[in-house]
Amino acid sequence: MIGLLLACVLAMTGCKRAAPEEAIREQVAALQSAIEARSASDVAAVLDDDFIGPQNMDRRAARQLAAVMMLRHQRIGVLTGPLDITLQGEDRAMVRTRAAVSGADGSARLPDSAQAWRVESGWRLRDGVWRINRLDWTPVLE
Repeated sequence: MIGLLLACVLAMTGCKRAAPEEAIREQVAALQSAIEARSASDVAAVLDDDFIGPQNMDRRAARQLAAVMMLRHQRIGVLTGPLDITLQGEDRAMVRTRAAVSGADGSARLPDSAQAWRVESGWRLRDGVWRINRLDWTPVLE
């Protein structure tokens, strides 16, 4: 009986550790879907209220940048590499990945533009939801 109880406690502890990483992976997938669906408001929903991006970009500016890119391209594709998630305590995490982003107008079968990026993001757990509070991206090839 004690062995069964110990196994349950260990299993729950293991689940507890995996839960933040899985929640972050789900949020990354939601962000990717929002970009591909061309929904600037859904992109902004993944950003924390105190979001900061390159050149002190705030949440509002990030939403506007997403909207401009979505107006420019009728189709947007996003392909991410493996996520390297590092938990920093119970409510913060760092995620590193590479992403390829392509854009095309409605008539093109091939993208008009494409770029590979090295992406590093800081995440914060607030009110039970993981959101990006810091984001930086640099081109892989220049």
